[in-house]
Amino acid sequence: VQLVESGGNLVQAGGSLILSCETSGFAWGGDGTITWFRQVPGREREGIACISRNFRDPIYGDFVKGRFAITTDVAKTTVYLTMRNLEVDDTAVYYCAAATTPRIRMGTWNWLYLYELWGQGTQVTVSS
Repeated sequence: VQLVESGGNLVQAGGSLILSCETSGFAWGGDGTITWFRQVPGREREGIACISRNFRDPIYGDFVKGRFAITTDVAKTTVYLTMRNLEVDDTAVYYCAAATTPRIRMGTWNWLYLYELWGQGTQVTVSS
């Protein structure tokens, strides 16, 4: 099982990007979760958006403010992060992570240690 992110790029502020997370071999089962995180050097990795069997609707970090959307393809083999109205502060390495635990809930979805598998990351750079 592996996760492979792609789609990172250099984009101007106000622009859009779609990131992809290929989830080769990941079994969603009854409690599968895929979450997008991002990290800036010197700062903690922060949760962006989460889609899970444990709850009906995706969960988003407060800073998203309706700008990002997490979706999957029909077969749930690829998880997308559609980002609009990008800001300079969105510059970071973006990671997807997978978990198979019922412990991921509204209050715990961004707890890093709950995730079993991480991708290698894709760089997003937003210029002013």
